[in-house]
Amino acid sequence: MNYNISEFSASYGLFNQIPRSDRLEFAFSGHSNVGKSSLINKLLNRKSLARVSATPGKTSTINFFAVDSIYFVDLPGYGYAKVSKNEKKRWADLIEGYLHDERDLALVFQLIDFRHKPTDDDIMMINFLIDSEIPFVVVLTKADKLRKKEREARLEAFRTEIPCFEDITTVEFSAETGEGVEELRAIITDVAEGE
Repeated sequence: MNYNISEFSASYGLFNQIPRSDRLEFAFSGHSNVGKSSLINKLLNRKSLARVSATPGKTSTINFFAVDSIYFVDLPGYGYAKVSKNEKKRWADLIEGYLHDERDLALVFQLIDFRHKPTDDDIMMINFLIDSEIPFVVVLTKADKLRKKEREARLEAFRTEIPCFEDITTVEFSAETGEGVEELRAIITDVAEGE
């Protein structure tokens, strides 16, 4: 799997615009500003292939990135309060439509901010993935912002905060230090080569 062969492919604002699946897809899901674009850029050794914004709620489309022979799919961040009800509904329809479509979806990377208790939306998303039997990995972002003791305390808390936490593969990740990058690439490569 060559992560250096990557390019932006397309952006879709409505579910019915998305063409049929023609290759394996890995989706990235999470709360607004949790670091999806930063994670994608880090995995691909790129500075700004996926647009990173300091303003939450900027990714309002589903963005496809062609990576070697697969797609990385950046889903809109959910849970951002400062958008209209109509916009929230469009995002929800877009995300749910994508996840429930008959796509060649290999895996979802569900991002959660390591520093905080998961939001109600995070828990809803994890339950949705479990109920829909969609394979996923939880990525705990912004790991560099926590000291060792704080990490241990958060991991302990996640056991009661996240449903089925003991059974979920989790990866601690930092876009700053690169922690977790090789582990995530190994997961992607294993899944892609196993298909």
